[in-house]
Amino acid sequence: MKASAGPTEVRPFSKAPAPGADRLRRGIVALLGGWAFGVGMAALAAASGLWAALCARFLWPNTAAETGQRFKVGTPGEYPLGKVQTRYGQQHGVWVVHGTYRGRRQIFALSTICTHLGCMTTWQEGQRRFKCPCHGSGFSPEGLNLEGPAPRPLERYAIRLAEDGQLEVDKSRRFREELGQWTDPASFVEV
Repeated sequence: MKASAGPTEVRPFSKAPAPGADRLRRGIVALLGGWAFGVGMAALAAASGLWAALCARFLWPNTAAETGQRFKVGTPGEYPLGKVQTRYGQQHGVWVVHGTYRGRRQIFALSTICTHLGCMTTWQEGQRRFKCPCHGSGFSPEGLNLEGPAPRPLERYAIRLAEDGQLEVDKSRRFREELGQWTDPASFVEV
């Protein structure tokens, strides 16, 4: 048997870092970690703010901007029976209709605002009805509620034949069908 000549030399795999270098490395890692955390929190706050703004916008009704309370919409001859005039919808918030109500031919001015939560309705000529894009309520050309969550018909505005022969709408006066106000002569012009 051979005797060992002496202790074997053990070689370390790596050198131990200097005491100051380890502290510097940990400081840099902590700084980068804190910066990444801060950026992440800022991104989360921005996303949360955007989400809250979108939710609030969904709950806000699409209503028309208010303009003058009285305005003219043309002569009765411009409205054949069954005609729904949509050109006053965006600017004045009014649909002018030549239709029938309880067997009487009338020209009347309907509010564009849905009676459910106040969204602006649209006229769909193909379906011959007003539709609320927010929650699906539907109304007949006369303004009567047919479907969806709307609890009552669209409101009418006062309309009259002015001295110059034109129809004049007065939005300061409203008429509700469920209160029996659509029979008021100020809510329509008979033709």
